Amino acid sequence: MRTVLSMLTLLAAFAAAPVVAQSTAPTRAVLADASRVPARATIIDGANWRCEGQTCTASGGVDQPAPRACRRVVARFGAVTEFSWKGTVLSGEQLAVCNR
Repeated sequence: MRTVLSMLTLLAAFAAAPVVAQSTAPTRAVLADASRVPARATIIDGANWRCEGQTCTASGGVDQPAPRACRRVVARFGAVTEFSWKGTVLSGEQLAVCNR
């Protein structure tokens, strides 16, 4: 009986782990130019972007690589100084490529 309970507890822990990781993964961009901050929420590739100051956060969005998501945001909002997409943070080198 203990073995069965231990196995069920272990399975429940593994089943819950991906849900927790997804719900805490941030999606955010810091815009380089304050004049490019949108006045209202903007949807890019299904992600609902809202900005406060030069920091924008998003919820939702299609599954895509972070560099591609960055390029799509830069095309609409201009250059970014920081960018993360569903938990993946872009490096300085990746940001430079994204901002081209």
